Amino acid sequence: MAYLAGAFILFFGLLVSIALHELGHFSFAKLFKVRTTQFMVGFGPTMKSWRRGETEYGVKWVPLGGYIRMIGMLPPRKGDAPNQVRQVSTGPWQGLIESARGAALEEVRPGDEDRVFYAKKWWQKMLIMIGGPAMNLLLAVLFFGILLMGLGTAQAQPVIDRVAECIVPASQSSGLTDCPAKAPPTPAQQVGLKAGDRITTFDGHRIDDYDDLRVLIRDAGGKTVPMTVRRGDQDVRLNVPITRNKMRDLDDEDKIVNVGFLGITPTSELERQGPGAVASTMGDLTTRTAGALVRMPQKMVGVWNAAFGGDERDPNGPIGVVGVSRIGGEVAADKDYSGTEKVSYFVMLLGSLNLAVGLFNLVPLLPLDGGHIAGALLEAIKKAFARIFRRPDPGYVDVAKALPVTYVMAAVLIVMGGLLIYADLFNPVRVTG
Repeated sequence: MAYLAGAFILFFGLLVSIALHELGHFSFAKLFKVRTTQFMVGFGPTMKSWRRGETEYGVKWVPLGGYIRMIGMLPPRKGDAPNQVRQVSTGPWQGLIESARGAALEEVRPGDEDRVFYAKKWWQKMLIMIGGPAMNLLLAVLFFGILLMGLGTAQAQPVIDRVAECIVPASQSSGLTDCPAKAPPTPAQQVGLKAGDRITTFDGHRIDDYDDLRVLIRDAGGKTVPMTVRRGDQDVRLNVPITRNKMRDLDDEDKIVNVGFLGITPTSELERQGPGAVASTMGDLTTRTAGALVRMPQKMVGVWNAAFGGDERDPNGPIGVVGVSRIGGEVAADKDYSGTEKVSYFVMLLGSLNLAVGLFNLVPLLPLDGGHIAGALLEAIKKAFARIFRRPDPGYVDVAKALPVTYVMAAVLIVMGGLLIYADLFNPVRVTG
């Protein structure tokens, strides 16, 4: 029951995030009087719908996204009447473009000339399309604000929670419960460090913060360094031979580096942060997420290898709706997590997902929101150029000409979504032991 509850909570949270994304578009569309005929969460057959005014609201059976339908998303060819499309002899791509124009303009009724999307000012179109990603980014800030300022986050302390028995590279440590054969003992094991020891000095440096200690340990690879720990009422002085191990880079988790290694797991305490921590965290996560989007093709190769080749899933790689729901179930059912830790994990995950969805939708390719934003910006540039050089107003940008790219991109997104669902079902990301 706990597993199902956790899966449902995250699944429902994603649906709400999708609905709010569409509400961001919908609010600006209504503000600028674009006729909007549908507001749907999900795809495929309709589960339930109802009509309010000129808009049909509803939920569909396939919960992998959502959409609002605005009339006039694709403009007529220059010189055509607003609700007519010229019939021309063209190649296959041009034929698809004209068919799409015709389908888009079928909903345009007499009197709708000022209510079509393509006829709006460039900045209005940009705000309509940026409203969805902006809503996701605002949700990310809200969730991380709740996490950091309300619940607090686990801050590592220079107090030992567990001493690792043997040295295992980071790439091989996932899921291990016992030491591999011939694995050497860790430096912490060699010198007799124990759970509960508080590290007070390391190589002559006073230690008050675990992050500082971690950097010092990594920089001390191959050296024997003096260290003092507080054990009960006594100070214990030790000389520790810091070895080297292959660990994930602190600034890039996808990068493996050979650094100093002690072999301890620190304890952690919940600490509430201020607004500055929220801003710093959002900046750092935005940079990391943008970098992950750039590396998405490489990451999807890893998902393919995990799905069909038996490779281990990258915990920092792409994950779909099914995988997110499974993670929610695993965390909810894991007895090692306290109630507060479970809530914090859910809030963190929803914040991270909204950030990723918001940034992904800003990629300047149709059918993503960023493609329409790019079209609106191009229109602004062309209009400014025309004003400067006193040329006729060039009018709207014909985004329909980008439909070949749109169809290819849509096919890629469908394949990616299907691959993620398959991998999430048969080789999911695991967050618990």
